Amino acid sequence: MKVYITKYALSTGIIETDDAEICSNIISGDMISSKKYGYFYGNDWHKKKEDAVLRAEVMRIKKIESLKKQIEKLDKMKFSL
Repeated sequence: MKVYITKYALSTGIIETDDAEICSNIISGDMISSKKYGYFYGNDWHKKKEDAVLRAEVMRIKKIESLKKQIEKLDKMKFSL
């Protein structure tokens, strides 16, 4: 089955693979298994490329917000003797 993996979208991009199999997992919902990439749960994988791109965009926006907060915190730091 062809799926799109978004777990590492911000570091390696969206991974497209066609060797995935859906496994049932009662606790976390559907889970996939890929021989090449391993196991993925929840929002870490998608059946449609459009959904994967949307998820990657959300991840990107959240990361930018987080980095802005870090920069703001660093800007406020002052060191003195």
